[in-house]
Amino acid sequence: MMANTDRFKPTSTLTSGPHVAVAEAHREALANLTHREKETARMATAAAAGVASLRYFPSSLRNRVCPGTISGGGAVTFSPRRGRGASAAAVAAPSREAEPASSLGDLTRVDFPILDQEFDGNKLVYFDNGATSQKPSHVMKALDDYYRFYNSNVHRGIHALSAKATGAYEAARIKVANFVNAADSREIIFTRNATEAINLVAYSWGLSNLKQGDEIVLTVAEHHSAIVPWQFVSQKTGAVLKYVGLTKEEVPDIEQLKGLLSNKTKIVVVHHVSNVLGSMLPIEEIVACSNRVGAKVLVDACQSVPHMPVDVQKLGADFLVASSHKMCGPTGVGFLHGKFEILSSMEPFLGGGEMIADVFEDKSTYAEPPSRFEAGTPAIGEAIALGAAIDYLSNFGMHRIHEYEKELGAYLYESLLSVPKVRVYGPAPSQSDHRAPLCSFNVENVHPTDIAEILDLQHGVAIRSGHHCAQILHRTLGITASARASLHFYNTKEEVDVFIHGLKDTIDFLTSQH
Repeated sequence: MMANTDRFKPTSTLTSGPHVAVAEAHREALANLTHREKETARMATAAAAGVASLRYFPSSLRNRVCPGTISGGGAVTFSPRRGRGASAAAVAAPSREAEPASSLGDLTRVDFPILDQEFDGNKLVYFDNGATSQKPSHVMKALDDYYRFYNSNVHRGIHALSAKATGAYEAARIKVANFVNAADSREIIFTRNATEAINLVAYSWGLSNLKQGDEIVLTVAEHHSAIVPWQFVSQKTGAVLKYVGLTKEEVPDIEQLKGLLSNKTKIVVVHHVSNVLGSMLPIEEIVACSNRVGAKVLVDACQSVPHMPVDVQKLGADFLVASSHKMCGPTGVGFLHGKFEILSSMEPFLGGGEMIADVFEDKSTYAEPPSRFEAGTPAIGEAIALGAAIDYLSNFGMHRIHEYEKELGAYLYESLLSVPKVRVYGPAPSQSDHRAPLCSFNVENVHPTDIAEILDLQHGVAIRSGHHCAQILHRTLGITASARASLHFYNTKEEVDVFIHGLKDTIDFLTSQH
């Protein structure tokens, strides 16, 4: 059961006073708590006694109640969509039902100053959230406050600054653990990003547990970060990579995945939400099938943790990775969640300070997780600011964010289908099949990079073009690149309308040049 950390929020005062009484109350409450709640309470109490405010109530909440193929340098040519009979013909534009006076996007935009700017007279529309999210002011303030007021190394010093920094850093770890409902905060390893987290598992677990003839199962829709490390391991160990293809609906084929599983399968590496197709995989089902053959499961949750509730205990995967910068936190930090018994059995990934127990002339012994996997000085300020980002997301609630983004994503999808000669990849949104708030698409006879460039220059709309670190998937779809519009909770339907208007103008501009 998740601890009720709201009872143990860090305070904003560093000296004696009423907050001392609060800390005393925390200590008295420990007697009635579970082991996990005691750990949370102790860390929060330490942070309360030694850390400047890590929670900055967002201004948005003040005084409010939150209830084809692409040739070498050329354009796209479409082939009929497999099994679906879809064509490039336009469909009717979605009706704009009346929105609440203040949608979640409207409420939160004030917290993101970067969105309040213009380029050549066009107000910025930021639709590249699949690559990185924007940061609310209080996250930037948390990072600034660390460097201004208590910059120090963690876990090493006994002086006041080090104690404050250590308390804040470990409080951030607990926030991450609670955010994904980890059983123990020791299961959270801070890494440089999700890519490093996957490499940690590949090198520390993979090289020690895989051998000639073992099999690693992946899908063709994985991000390069989830493929290349396992290629390294395969080359070093002789393990074989097995890939799951797509269904006619353009989602990874779970039945094929089940058919690939055998006693040779040692690990299954899958995304939770695709950064290209927008589709979501049934992780619990995949884990159950993998466990029956004794295989571990690693989940790339970079596109799910920022957008929906994620419960690692419910999912059951052995490893799960995510990145701060996609969830309104700073760059330079991510995390790995791993089951503690597995982490305890793994060798260190990097050697150096902090990850050791004792060092002798000829050998060393290693600390327990998480320290074992956090060699050297970590990204302290970035981890603290990630904790502030989690505070921010939690203030609104991931269920509320998810429901808003489902509606927004469906509006984006239907709006794109209304544009002539546009081909959207991945499944259609439905009541049973969740689709993330992103759409990868192409326009017949127009290169996606031209679309992205003109949208930016003439309309102030920022989208992505290219292969989105998913070349295998693009080849499977018969293309080499696509355009992608990806949304977050601070976006609005009005912005989707601006994007669609700009896209139509862009298509007219580019096709008139031929």
